[in-house]
Amino acid sequence: MDGPEHNMQTQERLIGDLRQVIENAEELLKNTDQYDSALYQSARARLAQALHTATEELTRFEDAQLLRMIAATEAASAAQGETTGEARVLRAFNTR
Repeated sequence: MDGPEHNMQTQERLIGDLRQVIENAEELLKNTDQYDSALYQSARARLAQALHTATEELTRFEDAQLLRMIAATEAASAAQGETTGEARVLRAFNTR
């Protein structure tokens, strides 16, 4: 069964892939602006809408990932009895 570490890596990879698709779509929109036929304009409008939706979804993914990371940090701090930021930093660098 996949553990939390594998799931986090999978989520990070999906977020990275989505970022790349968004960047490629933005570049395609920039590079096809000179075409003014109705067919191109219709395709560009659909792509722009899909790009907008994908960007919103990416924001939701990143926000959810950040909230999970904050919750995991808070849980680890509570489990270790850490009440200060200094204690958390020291635990992070503890090599024992």
